[in-house]
Amino acid sequence: MEIYSTEEQQVDAIKQFWKDYGSSILIGAVVGLGGLYAWNYYSDAKVAQAEEASKAFHELTTKSADEAAMLAGVAEFSKSHDQKGYQALLELIVAKTAVEAKDYPKAIDALNKVIAAKPGASLDVIATLRLARVQAEQGQIDAALATLEQVTDKAFIAQREELKGDFLVRQGEVEKAKTAYQAAMDNGGVVTSPALKIKLDSLNQA
Repeated sequence: MEIYSTEEQQVDAIKQFWKDYGSSILIGAVVGLGGLYAWNYYSDAKVAQAEEASKAFHELTTKSADEAAMLAGVAEFSKSHDQKGYQALLELIVAKTAVEAKDYPKAIDALNKVIAAKPGASLDVIATLRLARVQAEQGQIDAALATLEQVTDKAFIAQREELKGDFLVRQGEVEKAKTAYQAAMDNGGVVTSPALKIKLDSLNQA
């Protein structure tokens, strides 16, 4: 699917961030609340939980070659760890695996879980963009366009508008697609998607 590699880079960066700094962020947030014994105890517990979640996440994403085992592991992770960031990343993996298997209902379910959880770090935005793609893949173009309207983060405007252009082209709405592609260009989309200019030029020459 279009622009997928850009989102994969963003997810990989977020994944690495959580791996490197997740525990430290939790430590800083908790320690900043105060030095009372209760808070120290709470801090130690939270850090231990974060470390356990980090280890489980790493093992699940790097050591499991069996797809079925990985999917079962994701479900178990949700029961054992209260870590929205890691859980969202795992759900994105589930969605990607489901799309590759053309199991779109499973992909939609996983993406909706990420969107509903609002894990931050733009993961919900990435999930929304991917949900729109899955809907379009099922021929639900109007639903896909409506889903894209939920993306308001300025950092993702170019991707939103390029996808909107792609979907409008499928509907035969050439002029609206041109407008969307141009909006993507105006927001720096050609930097992350060199094919964007080709798409716009192709419509202008048609």
